[in-house]
Amino acid sequence: MIIAIDGPAAAGKGTLARRLADHFSLALLDTGLLYRATGLKVLNSGGDPADVSAAAAAARALDPEDLKNPELRADGAANAASKVAVIPEVRAALLEFQRDFAKNPPNGAKGAVIDGRDIGTVVCPGADVKLFITASAEVRAERRLKELQERGLEAIYARVLQDMKERDARDSGRDVAPLKPAEDAFFLDTSGLDAEAVFATALDHILKQNSFG
Repeated sequence: MIIAIDGPAAAGKGTLARRLADHFSLALLDTGLLYRATGLKVLNSGGDPADVSAAAAAARALDPEDLKNPELRADGAANAASKVAVIPEVRAALLEFQRDFAKNPPNGAKGAVIDGRDIGTVVCPGADVKLFITASAEVRAERRLKELQERGLEAIYARVLQDMKERDARDSGRDVAPLKPAEDAFFLDTSGLDAEAVFATALDHILKQNSFG
């Protein structure tokens, strides 16, 4: 059982993915961590994330356990991620990682929930369930601002909103695997919904479309 969840930043994908993985006892993969984990792996080995051979080797050697490293949330990992993400060899290796995770979920899980930008369109076009989770840029900026403030970081709403819109434009306009709903995806706008309502709506759709529970 593969559940593909796509959508822009701060739409609620991560929270929903965790809830569905727990509910159905499925493995969970947050693909946004893959580039951070790759960059961090290079840094921890004393290499340069911009070095093609080092970054590609780190991507090929990535293990699901690497995604549990608490250092992934730090700025160093974020900066390294931006450098490795532009390397085609890294993107190819991580695409293979995602597909292998879906085909062979870790710890004997009977399937996987995969959260990202191009899961239903590129990574797992044959997924049993495809969800596209979105919300207005203004709502997502408010959520991200709250998240940053809870982490003790200073942030200004106008700047967060501008960054959000710029990221949306990059994700949707890129030539390779742009952010867009799969043709058969269930579209869910979370702008006026709390996490509980989002989960209930998604779960209702999944149970209506499939015979598992």
